[in-house]
Amino acid sequence: MNISVELTLSPLQDTFEPIIIAFIKKLRDSGLTVLENPLSTQVYGEYDVVMSLLQNEVKEAFELMDNGLLFMKIVKSDRSDYEPHF
Repeated sequence: MNISVELTLSPLQDTFEPIIIAFIKKLRDSGLTVLENPLSTQVYGEYDVVMSLLQNEVKEAFELMDNGLLFMKIVKSDRSDYEPHF
């Protein structure tokens, strides 16, 4: 089963950029389809592969920060080829 996951990582501390950059680079290195915009990062792929990656990388990112939030939306389909029709 393929999924699409939208992630917004928000470290609640002054030095947040290195944590976000490291997190996104790890996602890029995974070999999965990863798309980014200024507000979020999307990861597309097979459910078990994506969730296993996120379990490891979210834990590592949380260990690098004092406090933080991760907003995650999951859609049961691969929406990586979505194009608006308006």
